[in-house]
Amino acid sequence: MSDDHTHVQEFFTARADDWDSKFPEDGPAFAAAVAGLGLRTGDRVLDAGCGTGRALPPLRAAVGPSGVVIGVDLTPAMLRAAVRAGRDREGRLLLADVAALPLRSRSLDAVFGAGLIAHLPHPAENLRELARVVRPGGTLALFHPIGRAALAARQGRRITPDDLRAEANLGPLLAGSGWRMTSYVDEDARFLALAVREG
Repeated sequence: MSDDHTHVQEFFTARADDWDSKFPEDGPAFAAAVAGLGLRTGDRVLDAGCGTGRALPPLRAAVGPSGVVIGVDLTPAMLRAAVRAGRDREGRLLLADVAALPLRSRSLDAVFGAGLIAHLPHPAENLRELARVVRPGGTLALFHPIGRAALAARQGRRITPDDLRAEANLGPLLAGSGWRMTSYVDEDARFLALAVREG
């Protein structure tokens, strides 16, 4: 396992048990972000870096019982927390790396990624892998329940010009990875970038 993966697993393993209780008010923000994907009944959607599975209930509600919901995470402790919360009933949970998804090419209609981009070791390659599993015209939502400035303040740091989530950086990054950004919102209450799979 790479050092990047080890760091991510250590970070989230230490926080898995109380993750949901630390952020109990995020449910409506997740539901609103999922709505931005424009999912339809029967669609197939991936929650990439699903953590404790907080997006799985709104994803399931959006695609209905005939749809497919898959949650993928690198950290076993987060997936165990998702099971304890009963979110495994909303979709299939897989221990896997978003850099090498165990999914067929063009097999999905959409990808949802909450807090994902900051933890990707090779963002361009990793976003290309997400593009691989989504059909042309499918959608991607990169989400965080608070905006960049609010998150930086919470973490006691400043936003730097090389922040991947800055619109000027994220648009070209997505474009070079098979996506076209269609919407960008960065406000205190949420961060949400939407993109469409090119090609």
